Amino acid sequence: MKIRTMKLREAHTAADDSVCSILWASDAGHIVTASSSDNAICIHDASAPSNAPRFLRNHSEGVTALALSPNSTCLASGSLDHSVKLYKFPGGDFETNITRFTLPIRAVAFNKSGTILAAAGDDEGIKLVNTIDGTIARVLKGHKGSVTSLAFDPKTEYLASLDSNGTVIYWELQSGSTLHVLKAIAPNNGSDVSVMNILAWNQDGDLLAVPGLKNNVVLYDRDTAEKLFSLSGDHSQPICFLSWSPNGKYIATSGLDKQILIWDVDKKQDIERQKFSECITCMAWKPEGNALAVIDAKGKYGVWESPVPSTMKSPTEDIPGFYSKNSNGLLLFDEEEPCASGNLSDLNEDSHGDFEPIRRKRSRKHSSYDDELEEDVNDELETVPKVETHKKAFYGHKENLSGKSGSRNMMITAGAKMQEAFQPGATPAQPGKRHFLCYNMLGSITTMEHEGYSHIEIDFHDTNSGPRVSAMTDYFGFTMASLNENGSVFANPCKGDKNMSTLMYRPFSSWANNSEWSMRFEGEEVRAIALGSGWVAAITNFNSLRIFTEGGLQRYILSLDGPVVTAAGYKDELAVVTHISPPLPTDEQILEFRVFNISHGSQPLRGRLPLTPGSKLTWFGFSEEGQLSSFDSKGILRVFTSQFGGTWLPLFSASKIKKSEENYWVAGLNASKLFCIVCKSPESFPQSTPKPVLTLLDLSFPLAASDLGADCLENEFMMNNMHLSRIQRSIEERADSGLDCTLLDDEAFTVETSLDRCILRLIASCCNSDKPVRATELVKLLSLEKSVRGAIKLVTALKLPNLAERFNNILEEKLLSEKKENIALPDSKSNCNGSIKPEVASTKFFTAEINRVSETAVASRVHTFPSTSNTRARNAEEPTKDRNGNIEESKSMTPGRTADLKATGKGNGVHNAGEATKATKVDQLSSSRPSNPFAKSSSNQGSSSLLDSLKKTKKTDVKGKV
Repeated sequence: MKIRTMKLREAHTAADDSVCSILWASDAGHIVTASSSDNAICIHDASAPSNAPRFLRNHSEGVTALALSPNSTCLASGSLDHSVKLYKFPGGDFETNITRFTLPIRAVAFNKSGTILAAAGDDEGIKLVNTIDGTIARVLKGHKGSVTSLAFDPKTEYLASLDSNGTVIYWELQSGSTLHVLKAIAPNNGSDVSVMNILAWNQDGDLLAVPGLKNNVVLYDRDTAEKLFSLSGDHSQPICFLSWSPNGKYIATSGLDKQILIWDVDKKQDIERQKFSECITCMAWKPEGNALAVIDAKGKYGVWESPVPSTMKSPTEDIPGFYSKNSNGLLLFDEEEPCASGNLSDLNEDSHGDFEPIRRKRSRKHSSYDDELEEDVNDELETVPKVETHKKAFYGHKENLSGKSGSRNMMITAGAKMQEAFQPGATPAQPGKRHFLCYNMLGSITTMEHEGYSHIEIDFHDTNSGPRVSAMTDYFGFTMASLNENGSVFANPCKGDKNMSTLMYRPFSSWANNSEWSMRFEGEEVRAIALGSGWVAAITNFNSLRIFTEGGLQRYILSLDGPVVTAAGYKDELAVVTHISPPLPTDEQILEFRVFNISHGSQPLRGRLPLTPGSKLTWFGFSEEGQLSSFDSKGILRVFTSQFGGTWLPLFSASKIKKSEENYWVAGLNASKLFCIVCKSPESFPQSTPKPVLTLLDLSFPLAASDLGADCLENEFMMNNMHLSRIQRSIEERADSGLDCTLLDDEAFTVETSLDRCILRLIASCCNSDKPVRATELVKLLSLEKSVRGAIKLVTALKLPNLAERFNNILEEKLLSEKKENIALPDSKSNCNGSIKPEVASTKFFTAEINRVSETAVASRVHTFPSTSNTRARNAEEPTKDRNGNIEESKSMTPGRTADLKATGKGNGVHNAGEATKATKVDQLSSSRPSNPFAKSSSNQGSSSLLDSLKKTKKTDVKGKV
């Protein structure tokens, strides 16, 4: 065999004892290098190596470990500075410090789906971190030396780790326990950090390769950890790195003897070699073709072309299907992973239905899928038997599983029928497997039947804040549950000789010893349940809504107009969805929603629930902010808003982003994100084991393609308007109740400011696209005078004098309208205590002039210009006019906030008013919103918040005078 040499290119300046790393992106377009002597990570263009690389200098010390997520969308790095960082790839944008250790990091590795990152080093413990939220899922402890290598098996059932003492540990991810401990099977490097023991699984996950004690490579069995065979050749010193080829047929090994050997694993012999001037510390096979990237201890890297002789099978030929280019990556930066919290059992990320049965007793973990179903794309959700592949996630009752599965035409047949009741966050029961009774933004409830009874577990996503709840043995056969901060409620369908259905409530804490209670319904079956603040609700097949108190008192029984579909609770509000008629011939469900306020005994909302034609309701509930929301089987998310007298807004469309093989199983949402689990077709719901990891998707309106080419800005504009409408509605409700609105005022002001910035960017786009009419419409929507002046300045700079003149006219009209309304306001719209009625205050925009009435110590109300939106009254620092018409700087205060807006012109009177000015500001403060019944009118009985506001006002005056 001919020994060849090759030249390397310098990437890092490294010391003699440096450990350098190299990776090849999955698309073969980039090579990533790092060195323990350099704090920079280099991203090289593989097609143009002479081009300067992109440097990432976020670490303060040398980089000791690199890992790329399977689809190369995320780069992880570990360092001597004890931190593990994440970057977007290939852009290199820094994302987060995902975890830290007390000692240097030596190894990082992603699992097959990219949802879990393992990191370890001199601390001896291994951290498993959820990449979606950065929570520590588990810490594995068992090594007695620095952990130098980590490797998830491709089926993500095991994690293998190797330390500097030569000990290998097999970890079972589902339980976190050690399965096998193989002591002293690899070289003992002790404290020598220049040599890193390494191990690696083959692409089938059947063999684990470990450097041996005789300058060889030893292969161990996946399940039994038995030694199968070894590869012994011409290495004269210990092996320091090894790497499997993409198809698993070859292994590349580098040794301290400064040479690389290529091994044919089947033939158990070396087939090629390469000599180098320095020790090669890391290697990476090219994902496509026949090449091997290498880097030596001096920080020099290069690409060895054709390491496998051309007469032999290419190292990328016949790659196992589940290692395709479409392999999933990290949810945090990409798209498509199932979801979860950071609980300790979140780890067995990939199911095993696509692989060969695991040997020995572990074969029970397999589903009934064929061994060669699809590629590797997100195997986590594919443990469901094939007979249920077309069931929707919401079919949580056992009866829904009988006689309807396995047919491709099932949805067509089911379309002629009324949708059956479902529980949000529940998944169908599967024999011998744990499934969800409830999964929401707070936590999950899972159950598994065993020998006539079930074992129920309650887990919270945030284990630090959630209560500790012990597991429960279920003898009733509960099929649905609901969970909130205070407790959980369970129900089952009719069963037993008496055809009984049971409802049980279990609080998490109580001052009483016996606070758990249950109710039984003979001949009446519970179809949906919900939980709120101090109440429990159950809806039955008799179309009865039964409401109980937290203590078990039967409070109300209401008759509904049709069969229930689902229900959800949020604080005092209960939302129920029912059928109001059979489906239309076009396969459209006719549903109605009703919202009950339990504490008030009222029904504030009722109406038709919109669905996409031909779809069914798959999720229903409240957002974290309390907005009623729905999600249908066509992938449309709708949120209820008070705009236009109450209507539903489409805020997400799966068709805009989803791939053909994906389904979204919704867990919840907040003001800007949809939290869901991505399921791979044909599955429509996730498995509870391993627990999924939440995918966060941005909410956005399904906008038409605009001729402006500014779809993101238009979406931001509409989202801000929607948020502002919600805040204003909350302000009105609190004002009607006489509650303080300061925090909501602040939030509304922030949103309005953000909205103005967005409008200004849209105006710029209109000007650049020659859309002056649209630009004029937009400037009328600006909230702040400063923003209007900014728009004028913008069009002036763009040399659009006609548009600048129109914008000036709009500004003058607003100022004139404001002045007229402000003059009439104190006399005609003030009440007995000088405050302004909310309906008047809510129609203003800009700060108006302050009447000079210091002698009577009565201040005029702060005004804003009229707006097309329903805007709340707020105080803001805005330019005002003096009696001569000149613009002067006026300062008005909203408690807790001073809005700093640049005024034009000269002030000449108000700031010199002395005590009268102080009285003016006090009156402005008291009149900024409806009077609070809890506020004290006497100065010596004033609340501390009011005194604090006055002190801030005084300080502001002093600064203004200076």
